[in-house]
Amino acid sequence: MPTVNLIGGWLGILAGVMFGAVIGLFFHDENWLGGYASFPRRLVRLAHVAFFGLGFLNLAFAATARDLALPDADYRIASWALIAGAIAMPACCLAAAWRKPLRHLFPIPVACVLAGLLSILIGWWTR
Repeated sequence: MPTVNLIGGWLGILAGVMFGAVIGLFFHDENWLGGYASFPRRLVRLAHVAFFGLGFLNLAFAATARDLALPDADYRIASWALIAGAIAMPACCLAAAWRKPLRHLFPIPVACVLAGLLSILIGWWTR
């Protein structure tokens, strides 16, 4: 199972680099997406950071999963929840940048990452 998080983590970092390269083409335009402080531009930057941050979180889980010695159920929940969060967070950022009311979707990736982290901590504590 850590292989899923290992691959997911590196793919998230790759997505962050590729996404950064694309949006970097437009940063010279002060008015791009409504200007530097605009809601859409802030969310696009947040999506860029989310690719990296959650990619690194998946790598950290993959690197430490064996040492955590989690019960199988906690292990599976943590693994898939962290992958889901790494996909859902940038997607929600970009969706909300596109249509502001879609910001109400943010509890989905937050719940995924929270479920993953709680599964790790509770499984580690109770082992």
